[in-house]
Amino acid sequence: MREVYVLATSCTAFGKRPDDSFHALTREAYLDVLRDAGLQNGDDIGMAWFGNCGMGTFGQRNIRGQVCFTPLVREGLFPERVGMINVEGGCATASMAFHGAWKDVMSGDCELSLAIGVEKTFVPGDPSRVQEIYAGGIDQLTPEEWHEYYARCGREAGKPFEPGSGTIFMDTYAMQAAWHMKHHGTTREQIALAASKNHHHGSLNPKAQYRFEVSPEEALADREISWPLTRSMCAPIGDGAAAALLCSGDFLRAQPQAVQDRAIRVRASVLTGGKYRKPEEPGLSRVAAQRAYAASGLCADDVDLAEVHDATSFCEIYQAEMLGFCPDGQGGAYVASGATALGGARPINLSGGLVSKGHPVGATGLSMIHELALQLRGEGGARQAEKARIALAENGGGVIGFDEAACSVILLEGPRG
Repeated sequence: MREVYVLATSCTAFGKRPDDSFHALTREAYLDVLRDAGLQNGDDIGMAWFGNCGMGTFGQRNIRGQVCFTPLVREGLFPERVGMINVEGGCATASMAFHGAWKDVMSGDCELSLAIGVEKTFVPGDPSRVQEIYAGGIDQLTPEEWHEYYARCGREAGKPFEPGSGTIFMDTYAMQAAWHMKHHGTTREQIALAASKNHHHGSLNPKAQYRFEVSPEEALADREISWPLTRSMCAPIGDGAAAALLCSGDFLRAQPQAVQDRAIRVRASVLTGGKYRKPEEPGLSRVAAQRAYAASGLCADDVDLAEVHDATSFCEIYQAEMLGFCPDGQGGAYVASGATALGGARPINLSGGLVSKGHPVGATGLSMIHELALQLRGEGGARQAEKARIALAENGGGVIGFDEAACSVILLEGPRG
């Protein structure tokens, strides 16, 4: 297997961008990733992976990437006749695109491959279309399975399954948080600390959807979404795009030294699938992390910083455990200790995480790669980690019971590694 490098990354500002089309977001992310790579056009790109979840709601159910790239091909900015694979995996969509590009290069199929994720989830004045986008992330063919599962787990957690007015995913996360609180002593105050910490990180990120501070007390007092979770503890809806160019060592060595000096080595990329697990059983991110550690020869102690899928602030607590950063049941105390904050022993979600940076689902995974690349290159600005050599991205998508339907764990090594 060949070594694979992240040559360049890009990420648009995340937020409610109703006036920006899919074409506009695609163009912005694509041209920015070319600039980051020092390329005038994409003539060397041998394959592309286009991630999106909700474009079908806007009428484009097939050939999404090809449609969005047609103007770029016409203008000579993207090469003609290059294959483009459309990817959908719920909130893990962009990480699946990354995985495909990584396989392209690792296998020798091409020297330079593009992964891009583009999403619009904000539809002003039409909440039903927003619900339609998110409804695809749970089984719509046999819903009786998850109704029964959540009813049973809700009884065990002491939180009945009573879907609210938001997306069902917040209710499932809330039940998991309630179960964790009941069995491990995790507190709402610890969840609020995780939310406050990431809102602080987001206030330092010029591309974050929310760029304001939220104190733990304010997070606790905010509008309840699904107990024990408040609005400040949950990711917002929004729009955006992100991209990465992955290349081989041979391609990298042919680039200017300044480009070579910023390349990020991919140590591992792993995907796992979810199942209806018992609440006390470890989740699929643990399996993904263990496989990634084994493939890379690294371990959890080697990871200097991480971006994890905090669709709610409880998720950061849980993923700290699944990824091996702390013992099971101790995620709340680990976050409360300050270890995951800027300046802590292992900063998590320096981008602001999903709760502050934002969560345009088809772009999220690649936005994590963008943040980690900035950190590993020492380009994180006001939120730069003091020690940044090995970084981990964990990104989950869809739900099957208490599991995500899909999970990605990616390990990266910085140029100073």
